[in-house]
Amino acid sequence: MKRIILIIFVFTPVLIYAQKADSIKYWKGGGMGSLMFSQLSLTNWAAGGENSVAFNSFFNLYANYKKEKRTWDNTFDLAYGIVKQNGIAARKADDRLELNSKFGQYAFKHWYYSGLLQIKSQMAPGFKYPNDSIRISNLFAPAYLSIALGMDFKPSSNFTLFISPLTGKSTFVFDTFLSNQGVFGVVAGKKFRGEFGGFVKMMFKKELMKNLSFQTKVDLFSNYLKEPEAIDVNWETLFGLKFGKYITANLSTLLIYDKDIMIKNEQGVESDRVQLKELFGLGFSYKF
Repeated sequence: MKRIILIIFVFTPVLIYAQKADSIKYWKGGGMGSLMFSQLSLTNWAAGGENSVAFNSFFNLYANYKKEKRTWDNTFDLAYGIVKQNGIAARKADDRLELNSKFGQYAFKHWYYSGLLQIKSQMAPGFKYPNDSIRISNLFAPAYLSIALGMDFKPSSNFTLFISPLTGKSTFVFDTFLSNQGVFGVVAGKKFRGEFGGFVKMMFKKELMKNLSFQTKVDLFSNYLKEPEAIDVNWETLFGLKFGKYITANLSTLLIYDKDIMIKNEQGVESDRVQLKELFGLGFSYKF
């Protein structure tokens, strides 16, 4: 929790800046925050069930610069959620932070020569439940840093396609306990793994109808140095339905595939597997 407070504190000036960004000639900024809460209480319930409380939060900030033939797009996403069931300690349900910074120089038509910096990680430790003594992730364990050079296709503010044939991707595991196990594709005892390959990033958003929005983001990476046909996939989707000014219902999905991440099945056999997360929430949101 202290880490979450620290991160929010650090980015508070960005929120303040974003609200005032329209007064700066070449900058446009803003963001959105949502808080989702659910609670279930059962007393003498014949059908069975468990008392539970769940909380999920999501924050998105952006600050974009455009002057003549230059653009600089910046986004920061933060998500965190917990769930508490009767007789079981609170568990982490969602934990994600992502920073993207992309600089572009106009080339021709809707194309820009571009460079991208991307950082992905999480904030709090993750455990192999129901055993909460086995830590399987932590702050910056893993963390992913990608630096890419390529071309960016931007026909509108609703769609971008960034294509990079020159991308360096680094995986960090700064937690000594985890690095000694050789997880997330990093050699046991090491805290860093470097890859070089091609990268594609696509973003599309659209207002499907009044008060119903859709957004999807896809990241694809191929390592030229080892099994280039085994493409890393990170695919997010988000549907948002507004009820009035502040109440929203969100449905989000996240699909991840990385051949270097080994996951155990119920029999304890490790293999590379598709990871899928789905989250539905109803609660308060604010856009600025």
